[in-house]
Amino acid sequence: MADRPIPADIAGLSFEDALAELETIVRQLEAGQGKLDDNISAYERGALLRAHCEAKLREAQARVEMISRAADGTVTAKPANFD
Repeated sequence: MADRPIPADIAGLSFEDALAELETIVRQLEAGQGKLDDNISAYERGALLRAHCEAKLREAQARVEMISRAADGTVTAKPANFD
């Protein structure tokens, strides 16, 4: 699943929209309703949505910088490390 490319309809979603759709899918699957084939398709879409959300978070992390001030007053920026 992780090797599948993200479909264009998912790739075009914002993080918030993708997360909202993923939450809907999770609720539906947790309810245990629906046909097996439909649930498998929903699960697969959910996995793609999750991968998209993770990629969006990595992009945001790369853009965030930590700003620090040295003792001499100089200001520097460096990539944030959230790990």
